[in-house]
Amino acid sequence: MVYLDSVKKSFRQGPHKTLPVLRNITFHAPRGKTTAIIGPSGAGKSTMLRCINLLETPDEGVLRVAGKEIRFEKNKTPSPLSRLHFVRQREILDLRRHTGMVFQNFQLFPHKTVLENIMEGPVLVKKEPPGEARAFALALLEKVEMSDKKDSYPATLSGGQQQRVAIARALGMRPDVLLFDEPTSALDPELEREVLKVIRTLVEENNTMIIVTHNLFFAREVADFIAFLDNGELAAYGTPAEIFGKAMPKRVSDFITAMSPEDYAI
Repeated sequence: MVYLDSVKKSFRQGPHKTLPVLRNITFHAPRGKTTAIIGPSGAGKSTMLRCINLLETPDEGVLRVAGKEIRFEKNKTPSPLSRLHFVRQREILDLRRHTGMVFQNFQLFPHKTVLENIMEGPVLVKKEPPGEARAFALALLEKVEMSDKKDSYPATLSGGQQQRVAIARALGMRPDVLLFDEPTSALDPELEREVLKVIRTLVEENNTMIIVTHNLFFAREVADFIAFLDNGELAAYGTPAEIFGKAMPKRVSDFITAMSPEDYAI
């Protein structure tokens, strides 16, 4: 479903200096499976996720999502008409329609109700009939146990409730792959459990999902595959049994054993 081949990404730190964030990443996430991305802070996890739906643009490499492929090469002749804003724009928008993104800080429209937040994308972007979009949005609110809040505004909801609405909004676009960028990092443990319960339900429905998470024990429980990033490189990739086993590189095992189960209770 998702495939990255030799993807590189750097951020400019001045007129003559760049900071490499992703270093030659090759990665795949199979259809109908859940893939967790773990690793230390600053390893490039969120940048990698944002490259998948092109909120960040890779400098080099190949990105394929649901059969849509885009190749990136360094611009050898600087021009104000970059590939992102000119040649590739239609391809980028087409690729994004196959993904749904759930951010750590919710990103709900504050001036719209819960129901309106979920209907916005299907009606305006996908041109669905409002009646059809409304019916699907109500079904999604029932799935995330937020039906009673359909007419509420985001400011009146707890963080956990807002994140559940954000998940429903992403599902409203009927994406081929769901991307989660540390969806519980801004929540206290009680609210975190609410959101993890919803994600676990989506896992059981065999949705294709990629989850950047700090919760190693949740990743071990729900993921079919785990990718470990360190210093912008894919240091390990495998099943939970392999990643949490004894045959991993020392950097991976040191990171995992440093986590306390009490700190990441589900």
